[in-house]
Amino acid sequence: MDGLKIALQTVFETPAVFYAFAGVAWGIIGGALPGLSASITMALLLPFTFGMDPTMAIILLASTYVGAEYGGSIPAILIKTPGTSAAVTTVIDGYEMHKQGRSGEALGISLMAGVVGGLIGMILVVALTEPLSNVAFYFTAPAYFALGVFGLSLIATLSEGSLIKGFLAAIIGLAISTIGIDPLSGVQRFTFGSAELLGGIEPILVLIGMFAMAELFEQTSQPDWDKASHTMRIKLPNLKTWKRIWPATLIGTGIGTFDGVTPGGGATLASFLSYNEAKRWSKHPEEFGKGSPEGIAAPEAANNTVAATALIPTLTFGIPSSGSTAVLLGGLILHGLEPGPALLTKNPEFVYGLFGGLFVANLSQLVLGIVMLPPCIWLVNRPKAFLMAFIIALVSSGVYSVNQNIADVGIMVGMGVLGYVMRMFKFPILPLVLALVLGSIVERNYRRAVDLGYGEHSIFFTDPLSAVLLGLTVLFIAGSAYVTYARKQKAKAEADLSLSSAKT
Repeated sequence: MDGLKIALQTVFETPAVFYAFAGVAWGIIGGALPGLSASITMALLLPFTFGMDPTMAIILLASTYVGAEYGGSIPAILIKTPGTSAAVTTVIDGYEMHKQGRSGEALGISLMAGVVGGLIGMILVVALTEPLSNVAFYFTAPAYFALGVFGLSLIATLSEGSLIKGFLAAIIGLAISTIGIDPLSGVQRFTFGSAELLGGIEPILVLIGMFAMAELFEQTSQPDWDKASHTMRIKLPNLKTWKRIWPATLIGTGIGTFDGVTPGGGATLASFLSYNEAKRWSKHPEEFGKGSPEGIAAPEAANNTVAATALIPTLTFGIPSSGSTAVLLGGLILHGLEPGPALLTKNPEFVYGLFGGLFVANLSQLVLGIVMLPPCIWLVNRPKAFLMAFIIALVSSGVYSVNQNIADVGIMVGMGVLGYVMRMFKFPILPLVLALVLGSIVERNYRRAVDLGYGEHSIFFTDPLSAVLLGLTVLFIAGSAYVTYARKQKAKAEADLSLSSAKT
């Protein structure tokens, strides 16, 4: 009951409602612009939260995540160009409905399925966060170190096909996290005599550079996207349509729940899985790919459920499950909140206040999804060069405003160039960000644990929770390596078979 009281006080006695509405509105706009994913839209906003109340700032960022997942479906349906990677599946049936003159119906299904999925996801977040946070009492320095190492092992699932490239990206992230003054000894590390690097490189600069600037650099080399008609209006599903899409919505919500709480999953994977399962269990599977309402409801429900349930590993264990939650994690650190098992016990007013704000955000999506459609269409129809220039100016001014230091802008641009080069050579970005966020946690707790063990590393194996987490890490990496090897062998066998068939 104390948690409910805190949530209600946050909603009715603070500007939380305003920030929830503003975040959803900005998220819908960012999601509707092709190329600006949910994580990039959040990263653009991150510097402007500096100096805000931590609860309001995170409500704003998390609400942006909620809005962006719906916004990505707007260009997916109208111009066959997904605004976010998670909306790729929505294109399949959404654009077919658009060609059939059912654009408003498709947009309405996307909106309502997303709202339902988001609300169910928030109920699950509230139900699961507190039980999981109770394990905080069992966490010691060795256990926190093992948790960080386990989080880093998720690089195996975030490596986008190349485990080696994933670990190399992680090493870069770990190296960046060591720049500055050693937190325990006070020794300068990798500052190269620069006063600007004494405080280290702030995660906010890396996040904005890697996600926003790198994407903007890439977008400048891409052709302009198609234009949308100004006459579109959302048509909410009627009772008959609801009866048809309800099972698909539940399937998407279920898969989104599982995928959200699983680090390394994310909305994109959830949308593909939910689409396949909705088709498998549909009474009309032959309509999928030809304008099926279920083909929109399932992935959209999954996307918005993930936006809620992904908060569970982020808040309770400090392990982001996607680029968007990595940006959210950066926001927590920026505002002096250390995510992890102790977050709820140390900052209950923040956690329950965030829950209250996100319930408002999911409800406001229903209204704003209708209201924001005309501005989104107007923005999509602007010349791409103007939009990119405006966003670059917005990012640069926002980064400068944090510390009023032009060096921060230079670091951010440098990180953007690094991110762009990594994309060119197909290096995954998320392992770098994950290693950057977890690097300081791993280093700090490793050294504390060794001190507690009087220099003996056996403390990591005598601590029960630490031993379990390290064991899971080994199994996780070994399993991922085996799966990667098996896939390569299968691909090689198929290639050999097709080659031999071609010869005969």
